[in-house]
Amino acid sequence: MELKVFKWDQDADGIVTLTWNDPGRSMNVLSGEAMRDLGEVIPKVAGDGGIKGLIITSGKTNGFCAGAALDEMEGSASAGGSTKSEEDKVRDRYNGVLAFNLLLRKLETCGKPVVAAINGLALGGGLEVTLGCHYRIVADNPKIQLGLPEAKVGLLPGGGGTQRLPRLMGAMAALPMIMQGTSLDPQKALAAKVVHKVVPADQLIAEAKRWIKETPDPVQPWDKKGFEVPGGLPHDKGGAGQAFTMGNSMYRKSTFNNYPAQRFILSCVYEGLQVPIDAGLRIEARYFTKLLGMPESRGMIRSLFLSMQDLGKGARRPAGVAEATIKKLGVLGAGMMGAGIAYVSAASGMEVVLLDTSIESAEKGKAYSTKLLDDQIKKGRSTEDKKAELLKRIHPTASYDDLKGCELIVEAVFETREIKADVTKKAEAVLAPTAIFGSNTSTLPITGLAEASARPENFIGIHFFSPVDKMQLVEIIMGKKTGDKALALALDYVKQIKKTPIVVNDSRGFYTSRCFGTYVAEGQEMLAEGIAPAIVDNVGRMTGMPRGPLELADDVALDLAYKVREQTKKDLGDKYEAGPSDKLIETMVAKLGRNGRKNGKGFYDYPSDPGAKKKLWPGLSEIVTITKTVAEPEDVEELRKRFLYRQAIEAARCFDENVVTDPREADVGAILGWGFAPYTGGPLSIIDAVGTKKFVEECDRLAQKYGKRFSPPKLLRDMAAKGESFYGKFGPKKAAA
Repeated sequence: MELKVFKWDQDADGIVTLTWNDPGRSMNVLSGEAMRDLGEVIPKVAGDGGIKGLIITSGKTNGFCAGAALDEMEGSASAGGSTKSEEDKVRDRYNGVLAFNLLLRKLETCGKPVVAAINGLALGGGLEVTLGCHYRIVADNPKIQLGLPEAKVGLLPGGGGTQRLPRLMGAMAALPMIMQGTSLDPQKALAAKVVHKVVPADQLIAEAKRWIKETPDPVQPWDKKGFEVPGGLPHDKGGAGQAFTMGNSMYRKSTFNNYPAQRFILSCVYEGLQVPIDAGLRIEARYFTKLLGMPESRGMIRSLFLSMQDLGKGARRPAGVAEATIKKLGVLGAGMMGAGIAYVSAASGMEVVLLDTSIESAEKGKAYSTKLLDDQIKKGRSTEDKKAELLKRIHPTASYDDLKGCELIVEAVFETREIKADVTKKAEAVLAPTAIFGSNTSTLPITGLAEASARPENFIGIHFFSPVDKMQLVEIIMGKKTGDKALALALDYVKQIKKTPIVVNDSRGFYTSRCFGTYVAEGQEMLAEGIAPAIVDNVGRMTGMPRGPLELADDVALDLAYKVREQTKKDLGDKYEAGPSDKLIETMVAKLGRNGRKNGKGFYDYPSDPGAKKKLWPGLSEIVTITKTVAEPEDVEELRKRFLYRQAIEAARCFDENVVTDPREADVGAILGWGFAPYTGGPLSIIDAVGTKKFVEECDRLAQKYGKRFSPPKLLRDMAAKGESFYGKFGPKKAAA
């Protein structure tokens, strides 16, 4: 028996310790090789009379198993063999899922006691392997997490998770855990009966062997005669029945039925608990197979897992530049954005010089970190010692001399060229020639800002999103003269603060601000057309966006949008094309002083009482003639399409104009940057899923009806004519070739 990812060790008592340590991966996953190994191990354990029991543990320090090998799974879902029919591909997927389920079923019915000695995180398929063991013990380490996070990437547990977990803890407790993808630490897992015992890490194997010796004939609870599911079955009165009624209602309310994974999970558990577990596993396999073939699942796996991993590891980092670690960072501007940048940078171990026009303003910026840390301490996520250590690394100042020795500067001052030019010159006067200067602008072209720099090759855009401590994305913008060293250092910095970078080329609004603006603008266009504001915002949320376009416009600030438009008008002159929403915003800001949430009045009225809810401003009907106050289903579908397609078209334009060059960055940047509907996989994934030909035809219809903002760019028309897709034409494999 030749094992590739497991190590077999049999002791004198006949107890086998199977250590999982995949040499080809940094973390154990359920790869094809791992399942082949288990396929050899299980019959050996079952058929050898000298073997008294089996322990499965990990040889890696970072975890037991992180789940399925999604890179292999995504490949099988999208490819499956070009010569095979779609029916054959579906059959292959189903057989593959069912084979894994049968493998675990053989494990738990092998007649020998099997113990999972969990010495690190066990997520997804990793936890499902442990659920197929008779006894689960976990190391007493609060950092260890156990859970089924598949729903977060558009999947459902396909290795029996929807069947075994509810049979252990009941549907009422299991459904939220599976549908939300939440995880438990060891003590919570013990309380929920997911594991049997928590022991010190150095006692795991000894405890496993003790149990094996004392339990010669183990049987899983669901295989015992008379087994009853905790909390009852779906049709029973009380807990279980209520779980499905409430679960379905909450799913519809929170997702607007956009996420098939959660819907299928409900069905798997509901149907599976009413039949024996073998039938339940077949039900799960059917739903898993159907889900894996859906565009939502493929898009989410690719964008939210594979692409994010690639980008986080430096997929866009230029070759030939040595990796660097930032030790001293300068942050110019101690407002909300600068304060947030200072916090995340200090949290990663950097010394941070936080500079503002006065020491009082700089100290106020540092106080933001104090507030965040105090909140963490209250929630038990930090300590006073850690707080003191982090705050010691933030040095507030009003003197540019303190920037000496900084390898990187992140400028986060007001969004005006004059102020940015001034601080650029003052900072560069004290910096080393090798230092990199990054501007946190969200709209102003980097090439223009770099004109104030004595070394534009070292000038780059580093665009954070607010609030910095929570938002995962950082948009790196290349100016015309930005060099590889600046790009490499910027990417190293983003990796150091544990965020996900995308790299884009310079343009007005870059990628994220430009595309995000189309969502907000389309909402304002709808309002200007006479569609009731409540319909506009409700449909925006139904589309899968985190908030309605009008309330988002208020959050960003209407006066900021007005100033940006005015600046754009000046810059473009006769080339600027006004839309219906221009007059609306001008009236709201210039005439009525309704600047948004920040002054308590925008599209909504914001009460001074923090506990009171905002309400749509009644005066909107006086500046806009509302003609549609009721939306029929076909109206809703049309508005949803306008929201999604408008953003997707702009993303395609950015590709056409070379602003963004990698579909992974376009999709990940959209989801992480402005909350583009995650279930779609991103704007370019939508185009690929619809098909470029069909997408272009629909865009032409929308353009004819609503305006040329829906006209597809030349690149999209050319791709449609050739039947090409973004990931097929510009994906990483094509780029590498």
